[in-house]
Amino acid sequence: MADLDWSHLQSFIAVAEHGSLSAAARARGSSQPTLSRHIAQLEQTIGTRLFDRSTGGVVLTQTGSDLMGHAKTMADAAAKLAILTEGGSQNFAGTVRITASQIVATYLLPPVLTALHLNAPEIEIEVVASDDTNNLLRREADIALRMYRPTQEDVIAQHVGDLTMCAYAAKTYLARKGMPVTVADILNHDLIGYDRSTLITDGLRQFGADVRRDFFKFRSDDQVVCWQMVRAGFGIGFNQQAVGDADPLVEPVFEGMPVGHLPIWLTAHSELRSTPRIRKVYDFLKSALASKL
Repeated sequence: MADLDWSHLQSFIAVAEHGSLSAAARARGSSQPTLSRHIAQLEQTIGTRLFDRSTGGVVLTQTGSDLMGHAKTMADAAAKLAILTEGGSQNFAGTVRITASQIVATYLLPPVLTALHLNAPEIEIEVVASDDTNNLLRREADIALRMYRPTQEDVIAQHVGDLTMCAYAAKTYLARKGMPVTVADILNHDLIGYDRSTLITDGLRQFGADVRRDFFKFRSDDQVVCWQMVRAGFGIGFNQQAVGDADPLVEPVFEGMPVGHLPIWLTAHSELRSTPRIRKVYDFLKSALASKL
């Protein structure tokens, strides 16, 4: 068998992890034709099919699943070598890639990153606005902001604070439907909530409102979409207190009573933490976020 092309294996890993050519292309900043060609060439080299294709995406064959285990080991080893090399660099200038949820990236990070830019203009910042777990080991991100404690090996994580979640409604909605006085009153209102996440339903149950997913008149796991629906006057929704209180189109419901809290964890690979620009951004984010939360 001819030697395997490393770029073909990288494309194979991306497609396997993301479940489709289109999703893998977006994640890698590549194109579907390129990834498709790499997969076809890899299958030709190995002599067997690696994916079963369907309209919904791709699924690994048994051979593909076996190859995936070895390919991921190679990718992790290559990434660790790159991290060790990067960790020894003393160059302060360069790019730092941060991943955060869409709501944090949209509303919380912009003023923080602007202050960072004024403080260290030689550092270039990239932000991946995603609620997906990014693999720090393979350098999909240098620093991650997450609402849960990461479980990956070889990473450091610090709890920098908690986001207070409150209920809000647009002034146009309240003029139409009225302001609920008690938590039980929301049963007569239109609620905006998450599709899969149980954060809101769990929080409301603590206050005696036993609502379930199907009670929400509008559902989406995209927090920015949910918030825009609140602002448009669709119904009562939920957001970080700092975001909601600053929006002139909405008013707090239940006088701003918290309905839950989200922890914020700041994470970086342990080796990259010793890289000057990663350390600078990490420490700046830790200090700025701690002062805001």
